[in-house]
Amino acid sequence: MSKLTHLDERGQAKMVDVTEKTVSARVALAQAKVTLSAEAFRLVQEGKHKKGDVLAIARIAGIQAAKKTSDLIPLCHPLMLTSVAVDIEALSETHQFVIQAECKLAGKTGVEMEALTAVSVAALTLYDMCKAVDKSMVIEEICLLQKSGGKSGDWRRP
Repeated sequence: MSKLTHLDERGQAKMVDVTEKTVSARVALAQAKVTLSAEAFRLVQEGKHKKGDVLAIARIAGIQAAKKTSDLIPLCHPLMLTSVAVDIEALSETHQFVIQAECKLAGKTGVEMEALTAVSVAALTLYDMCKAVDKSMVIEEICLLQKSGGKSGDWRRP
């Protein structure tokens, strides 16, 4: 069984020391889903929401969140991201928006938390902008889809 890397030998919280790790290209892809009422989905999809372009604002929020991950998640390393892309796909039949974020860098630690933070904040932003129309929205399935690079290598959600 692997030990938790954010605890020292006395069980105290610590930031992982990555000083001696090798720099490598690292990529992470995460996803979240937001389910809305038919009315709220239609307003967003048709660009008729009174608050403006909800999806564009959610994308920007996701990008900003990825850049601020180390300020939000204790013990996360501040990273020099080289790319953050947030994509939102509309699924009309289920009134869902599927948010995906891909984060990239060349560094000593992975970008999984940045990708997960990006999709989480993008989903929360979509929720915030639509809550006046639909308080029953559901944010779900926040997960890592894949990651590459680093000592542990590549991983893909089965």
